[in-house]
Amino acid sequence: MGSSGSVSDSGLSPGSGISSVFPSLPGQGETMPEPSGSPETPDRPGDGAGQRSDDHDTPPDRPFGLPGRPLRGNWFIYGLTGALGVLTAWLLVQAIASAGSAIVLIVVSLFLAIGLNPAVEALQRHNLSRRLAIGIVFGSVIAFFVIFGLAVVPPLTEQTTGFVQQLPDYVQQLQNHPVIRSVDERYQILEKIQQYVAGGGLATQMFGGLLGVASIVISALFSAFTVLVLTLYFLGSLNSIKETAYRFVPRSRRTRVRLLGDEIINQIGGYVAGNLIISLIAGVVTFLFLAMMDVPYALALAIFVAVTDLIPLVGAVIGAVVASGVGFLSSVQAGIACVIFFVVYQQVENYWISPKVFKSSVDVPPVATIVGALLGGALLGIVGALLGIPLAAALLLLAREVVLPRQDRL
Repeated sequence: MGSSGSVSDSGLSPGSGISSVFPSLPGQGETMPEPSGSPETPDRPGDGAGQRSDDHDTPPDRPFGLPGRPLRGNWFIYGLTGALGVLTAWLLVQAIASAGSAIVLIVVSLFLAIGLNPAVEALQRHNLSRRLAIGIVFGSVIAFFVIFGLAVVPPLTEQTTGFVQQLPDYVQQLQNHPVIRSVDERYQILEKIQQYVAGGGLATQMFGGLLGVASIVISALFSAFTVLVLTLYFLGSLNSIKETAYRFVPRSRRTRVRLLGDEIINQIGGYVAGNLIISLIAGVVTFLFLAMMDVPYALALAIFVAVTDLIPLVGAVIGAVVASGVGFLSSVQAGIACVIFFVVYQQVENYWISPKVFKSSVDVPPVATIVGALLGGALLGIVGALLGIPLAAALLLLAREVVLPRQDRL
């Protein structure tokens, strides 16, 4: 046939087929060479799959072999890093909570130093050195506390001694009172009190109470001494502290941060100085009025009113209630006169004295003042209430100068 003849004429033997024509095709007795990227010779160094351990594969500059793959994509590393971050944050919170009292003392001292700095700078403008100005201001502060102690401690000691001396008379009066006598006959109250006193329980509780009071007094004195020392240190090195803090800011933003920081410090100092002036006015006016009304312990009450007037919102009310109560103990007419005086004076202070004093120092809306005082008092008590208003002024300044212009540009 024609087809068979053509095959035989081409010289192809039967069975040779396509492999005789294309001898290099794989699968017909020969093996195709392996590509360089096969699993036996991995492209990435350090891949453990199929890597050969021959000595000649180790580069001479890496005697311990090639490094393995990085662990950036390992979920265990992610979890470990997150757990370490949470643990560090928890330890930091615990450390801050443990050192909370010391941090409060430091903040109060810095706050007082910033508040006393305007008085120091005012004395410096009268050609006095900064050291001499600090000495005068700090000496005035110490003199105030000494006068406060001399005015308050003797009356308290006298009243306590008089109460102890009059205690037997008070007990005798209670025994002679018909109502107390009838109750005692029914429940033997006085007999139980005598047994309690004779048994030593009262002495034990009084001794423990005296120790508790003594520890509180010692702690308060130590805190006051610490605040005075830290205030003196901060007042002497306030300029260097500011410059050191500004150096942590990038150089391109340092000028603006310095201007904002100086303005915040000026506002805080103006608030503290203005508050001290208002309290001084309140103390002087109260002393003159109480002395005119012959109310006992007029100086001690006036200093108490001046100190409590530093507390925002409720301080003036506390001082007025205590002074008016002592006035009522003196006479009903003196008590009524004290109530009228403090009501009138608070109106004068709120609507005339305070606006005049704070006109050029702190510009805080009334709502921000109330919110700052309430939040500060809820967080740190009296100290927080004192710090709340100037901090609110600082936040308003930052919002007005930084946040709002940035929002307007977006």
